[in-house]
Amino acid sequence: MSTLILSSPAPTQVGHQLSEALLQRFDTPGPRYTSYPTADRFSNDFGPTEAVFAMRQRGKGAPLSVYVHVPFCESVCYYCACNKVITKHHERAAEYLDALDAEIGLVVAVLGSGQPTSQLHFGGGSPTFLSDAELRHVFNALRRAFRFTDDAEVSIEVDPRTVTPARLAQLRELGFNRISFGVQDFDPQVQQAVHRVQPFESVRSLMDSARALGFDSINADLIYGLPRQTPESFARTVQQIGELRPDRIALYAYAHLPQRFKPQRRILSEDLPGAAQRVFMLGGAIEGFLARGYTYVGMDHFALHDDALAVAKRQGRLHRNFQGYSTQPDCDLIGLGVSAIGRIGASYYQNAKTLPEYFDAIRSGQLPVVRGIASSADDLVRRDVIMALMCQGRVEFDAIEGAHAIRMHDYFATELERLTALAYGGLVVLESGAIQVTEAGWYLVRAVAMAFDRHLRAAPDRERFSRIV
Repeated sequence: MSTLILSSPAPTQVGHQLSEALLQRFDTPGPRYTSYPTADRFSNDFGPTEAVFAMRQRGKGAPLSVYVHVPFCESVCYYCACNKVITKHHERAAEYLDALDAEIGLVVAVLGSGQPTSQLHFGGGSPTFLSDAELRHVFNALRRAFRFTDDAEVSIEVDPRTVTPARLAQLRELGFNRISFGVQDFDPQVQQAVHRVQPFESVRSLMDSARALGFDSINADLIYGLPRQTPESFARTVQQIGELRPDRIALYAYAHLPQRFKPQRRILSEDLPGAAQRVFMLGGAIEGFLARGYTYVGMDHFALHDDALAVAKRQGRLHRNFQGYSTQPDCDLIGLGVSAIGRIGASYYQNAKTLPEYFDAIRSGQLPVVRGIASSADDLVRRDVIMALMCQGRVEFDAIEGAHAIRMHDYFATELERLTALAYGGLVVLESGAIQVTEAGWYLVRAVAMAFDRHLRAAPDRERFSRIV
């Protein structure tokens, strides 16, 4: 059996070997575990009444996180699986902003005004579809509703094709201190294949401007597994990103699900790289970023050694939410806008996924929540185990047993037995009082977490998820 040599994503950053057979075995779809239970388990039985109840039960004082979804884009990117509305008619944003104002009012009526907020994130779609005046309008509404802490992280996702250095200055003046550029790939053939052309030089100019404007963190998103990508072409993109030296890099695996996402039907299956090529892209990217001084934070995130995310990783303070890895404590999340997901305590909720449904709910004077889930006691135990694996790569039995009044060896007897196969494959080490993810296991940590996912075993339809490798 041949062996593929890859660099380690583990905190120790030393070499190890992953066999092709092992990678092939786990070349399967699986959840990303930005929540547990995962969003596909949300039920239509959970609606606005349940969301209001959860909000009213919330303890006071702990800071909130707020997410605002802006669904509009001027053009479609074929790979995109986000909830979006493709239009060049910018006037369509006016009705949406009115609805956002109303939704903010509905939330404040339940939570109370001036709740401390330590994190705000604008996602999409393309938030920069909104004009400077429109972004200011939303920002002012949020400032009236919530009390942002002095050290609040205020971030926005930016399509490099929709901003200029002058617009970046406006974003900084508004109060954004973190910015994320959607790069995906710099290869011209790949950009044409996914209908997203943005030259390297233009992105470099924007990143230089953002750095000069004093943004606290400049991030870049990349995707491997796109059509017409090769290990060689993606290595060039990795090198170019290394030259730009963003503070953080998110490296995502493309999930080709044309049956669910209509734009992906424009991508030819024969243009997609095979499993072995994807593995080499992932290994090459990790090796390239580590060589350039980045810390492998976990699964899909890299950060410069002195970045807060890398520091949190070293200190065991890493958390995970719907935006990925975070330094923020495990706080409640208010999701605003069409399709936005929120979490209050043990409950998750999601807003209506289409504009007509969203507008109808707002006009009726109720939260636009259409589905969600109230986590059971079992869900909460498993969430703590899964998040410990995803964030620290280690589960201490004493901590779980103390928090939930269980005995790990009894409660998870089946799961621990299942992990023996992963231990034999070199992904985990089963200690008497702990589970430790190995160096090789960091590549496949989602597979380790899946062993504890009761919902996945009950309804094992994995085709809705991206592939692990």
